[in-house]
Amino acid sequence: MTTSLSRRRFLSGASALAAFPSLLPSGCASARHARRPLPSQRLAVGFIGYGTMGHDNMGNFLNNDQVQVVAVCDPNRECPLYGYSAERLGGREPGVRRVNEHYAQQAARPAFKGCKAYSDFRELLDMPGLDAVVIATPDHWHAVQTIWAARKGKHIYCQKPMSLSIGQGQAMVREVAKAGVTFQVGSQQRSDNYFRMACEFVRNGRLGKLQRIEIGMPGGYTPWGKKPEDLTETPLAQPPEYFGASGFDLWLGPARQRPFTPALHRPLAWRWNLDYSGGQITDWGAHHFDIMQWALGMDASGPVAVENLSSDLPSPDKVYNTAAHYSFEVVYADGTRCFVSDTFDNGIRFVGEGGKEIFVTRGKLVTKPESLVREKLQPGETHLYVSGQHEKNFVECVFSGRETITPCAVGHRSITIAHLANAGLRLGLKQLRWNPAAEAFVGSGADAAEGLRLAPLHNAWTLDPNV
Repeated sequence: MTTSLSRRRFLSGASALAAFPSLLPSGCASARHARRPLPSQRLAVGFIGYGTMGHDNMGNFLNNDQVQVVAVCDPNRECPLYGYSAERLGGREPGVRRVNEHYAQQAARPAFKGCKAYSDFRELLDMPGLDAVVIATPDHWHAVQTIWAARKGKHIYCQKPMSLSIGQGQAMVREVAKAGVTFQVGSQQRSDNYFRMACEFVRNGRLGKLQRIEIGMPGGYTPWGKKPEDLTETPLAQPPEYFGASGFDLWLGPARQRPFTPALHRPLAWRWNLDYSGGQITDWGAHHFDIMQWALGMDASGPVAVENLSSDLPSPDKVYNTAAHYSFEVVYADGTRCFVSDTFDNGIRFVGEGGKEIFVTRGKLVTKPESLVREKLQPGETHLYVSGQHEKNFVECVFSGRETITPCAVGHRSITIAHLANAGLRLGLKQLRWNPAAEAFVGSGADAAEGLRLAPLHNAWTLDPNV
């Protein structure tokens, strides 16, 4: 459903601000198919999760005059230690304050209180007039919340890594396609000019035949600015008070029950446990494998194997049980081989013929020879999707019906590579073969790997919700 308030009325101040909290359903959209707003209408967006990434995404939605942020949902009321230096507050109340303060200042209405707070995302999805959601929760929630939102007919911006396992990603792709909603994975490197240029150079043969690809990603377990006492492995007798009576159960959701353990459950610390994430391999692989797939024209497919798998993967009972250090090779059917390691510089290196290379990372594109970077694409060559700003691209596509720069099926294919690597490492394999057309494990180790296709769901949560 879409509010009928025009942008002009909203920006004029009092009348639109007073009216917005009373959004009414249009009655024109079914529970399974989203309505697309008219150009004169505003997109009503709710945030599911207001932590580090929710904070990062919020600004680009608030500053888009086609959008009205109407709700923030988080089982955490308010707590510190969010952000990459533990410098931010997170939780539903800080999120709601930020939204209300922004719109109050924008329309000169100091008393504006149009943003609602929720602790349970299911209640947010039933909010009258809601058009779209931003899912910025820990990885173990992405599939359940995406499927629930799709079945409610909501457009979805979902943070990366998109899924916790290959099977979750497959289910997400099916439900998003069935519902016909717009979906954007938060793999924002696709919206960066340097990464697009690198992919265009590769796709148009400026390096000649590719000899190899190297991908560097971080290693270790980052504390994100927290002090040792913030990350003790000793469980607390009770969850922190900011969760209230049932908030921590909602935070755990489909993950297995366990007591609140600061080393796991403080902001961002969950990334190093396989119940909630896949460590650096999924965290950065969601970005860099996505660019590799784009450069190779493999968005609808993928590699045929991961080989020479090596890591220091801890035992599963450790608090941090994702790989801190790792290396492996990603192999495509045409022989293209990508070498992945935490010892390489963070970024992607494409090595071609005759000493030609491209290295791309955030904020930098380096070519050999240097003159390569100044070459212009010709009209008849491959020109890739130009986005500009990732969140804005999502909003524009909700209105137009055009596919986003990183739709669900594309994000799934990219993160599948990381899941393949983690599956091989967890099983102690040196090689794991994959049929990308059938999305099936093949060869030695296939049966064991099949057991990791779906991350286990607990506490009565399911990928087939009855909504």
